[in-house]
Amino acid sequence: MNDPAVLRPGSHGEAVRDLQVRLAAAGHPVASAEAGVFGASTDAAVRAFQAARGLRVDGVCGTETWAALVESGYRLGDRLLYRRRPMLRGDDVAELQRRLNALGFDARREDGIFGDDTARALVEFQRNAGLAGDGVCGPTTVTELRRVGALADGSVASVRERDELTRSPRPLRDQRVFVGTDPGFEALGRAVAHELTERGARVTLDASGAPDTELATRANRSDATLIVAFRPGTEPGCRCSYFESGRFRSEVGRSVAEAMAAQLAPVLGCDAVAAGRAYALLRETHMAAVVCEPVAEGDGEGMRRLVVHSADLARAAVDGIGRGVTPAG
Repeated sequence: MNDPAVLRPGSHGEAVRDLQVRLAAAGHPVASAEAGVFGASTDAAVRAFQAARGLRVDGVCGTETWAALVESGYRLGDRLLYRRRPMLRGDDVAELQRRLNALGFDARREDGIFGDDTARALVEFQRNAGLAGDGVCGPTTVTELRRVGALADGSVASVRERDELTRSPRPLRDQRVFVGTDPGFEALGRAVAHELTERGARVTLDASGAPDTELATRANRSDATLIVAFRPGTEPGCRCSYFESGRFRSEVGRSVAEAMAAQLAPVLGCDAVAAGRAYALLRETHMAAVVCEPVAEGDGEGMRRLVVHSADLARAAVDGIGRGVTPAG
């Protein structure tokens, strides 16, 4: 049965009309003839929005795409930003993080989620700017951020990420790896977990196929240093994705994704690429994360090869993980 909360080709009504308005506001207008109807123009706009935001490009507006649309509507200064539960999310939070990082106040990941690191960086900025260090980003703080923002460039968070990767690499035996799998990838997940354990890593295997947000919560609670998830992709070939948003990227995640792709390509016999994405699993985990999509969804022959050659693929994947967490040079 189709989820009525999910909008896809053929859906119609006020929810679709709302979707189209938000898509237009995000720079992806829909043909006026489709007002209230999810047709070809709406499908193209959804896919364009998903691609621009680093989401899974499937043309379906589910929970993750809808949340991204809502978040895209916020601009810095539209509302008060502060630490609360549930945490505030939006493009305004990402802009705040970007500005703080550019000024040298380490808000860490520019993920658009107002958490503890953002709150600490904001208070530090306020105190240095002679403002009340209350951790609330209101009109006065925004004005000061914009006033001094022209003096800054780069990102202290990105510099820290690169420095930690090159100066303090953690070998595989010191890693706590959370391995997640979607249905159909259990054999590969078990093989990867076994190979990691054989090489000295501590492993948590989750084969529940839980949604990204739930899996991210479990990974965060596990105190892992790295998460690797296996699931089907939306196009042919193999993609290993790491977190990237705006000018920020996870350097450890990128290093592991690139090394995994290089090792998996010859075993899979197809192209394998590393790409920056903003999937919820990559965005919401506290540690570096990689989502590996070795075969396209619906590729029955590819799935069969995956199961038959799971041991070889696991060794290649773990070789990649090991090289990624301890890069040469």
